[in-house]
Amino acid sequence: MTDIKVDHILDAQGLYCPEPVMMLHNRVRDMQAGEVLKVVATDPSTQRDIPKFCTFLGHELVEQHVEAEIFMYFIRKG
Repeated sequence: MTDIKVDHILDAQGLYCPEPVMMLHNRVRDMQAGEVLKVVATDPSTQRDIPKFCTFLGHELVEQHVEAEIFMYFIRKG
């Protein structure tokens, strides 16, 4: 597991595209620069969508991994 300090958690389990990224966009908008959001999702399309979201909007995808079909992302707001 990771030792990244998490400031916020977004549970998007059971949701499918485009809902996880829409929720992510709303949550990141309310965060301060430098804060870290942990996203937990079950939709495999997040493996494509979340890295693209980070690149496009200038946020850092600190880490991502999969555990038992649960996708976890750690995003630092830029």
